[in-house]
Order: sequence, then structure tokens, then C-alpha cells
Amino acid sequence: MMNNHILMAKNILMLDLKSKLVLKILQKECPNGAYKIVEAKDIISSMPARYRVDLDGLDNILIYLERQEYISIKYDDEGVYCLCVLPFGNEILETDNSKKRDGGIPHLWILIIIVFCCCLASSLLSLLLAYILILH
Repeated sequence: MMNNHILMAKNILMLDLKSKLVLKILQKECPNGAYKIVEAKDIISSMPARYRVDLDGLDNILIYLERQEYISIKYDDEGVYCLCVLPFGNEILETDNSKKRDGGIPHLWILIIIVFCCCLASSLLSLLLAYILILH
């Protein structure tokens, strides 16, 4: 079980933005893990203009996603794919969405701020104590 989480963490780090966008598009096109016929031009046109790829780039992304077991491709016929998103691909997108929902200040920053305030308060108290002892 622990090795599965380590592998998942490594795969999350290796998934670049364009691959993640393609995976999100495929998840919308192929709901519930069902195989569906999807054309490459539809996938490319669904991508934001800033991140669009050509047909070769899309092929490379789909091959990568299949090798990482995010998707399964039944067949590829010159820009027409029969594919589905595997449970691991859905899990990656759900993990990504839950990270976005958490948002706000990360817990580490809250801890750093609390530690800083405690240190500042303790140093002020020690200065006050030293001042009182020197006067008496």
C-alpha cells in the first residue's frame, strides 16, 4: 500500500500541464470509464489556445498517459481514438481538484507565523524581565 502512494506521488510530479489538460478533456468526453470514440481535432480544439498542441504532440501525450496507466487506448486510426480514462487517471484528477479546493494559506505558513509570534513575544517578555531585574 505504501509503495502505491509513493508511485502515485512520483506520477503526479511527472504529469505536466498539457498532459493534465488532455486528461481532463478525456475525462469529460469519456465519463464513467466507458470507451468512447474521440477525434484528435476535438481534443485539440478543447484545449486552451495557450496550450494547444499539434497532432504529433497529442499523440505523444496520449502515449505517455497510456504508459502511465491513466488511460486505455483500444485503437488509434489516424487521429481517431477509441479510449477511456482508467481509475488511476480519475484518481489523479480528483487529487488535483482536492488540492485546489483546500486553497488558502498552506498549513506550513500558518505554523511559521505562529512560531514567529511566539518567539517575538518571548523575547519581549525576557527583555521586560531583564529591565525589571536591573532596576531593582
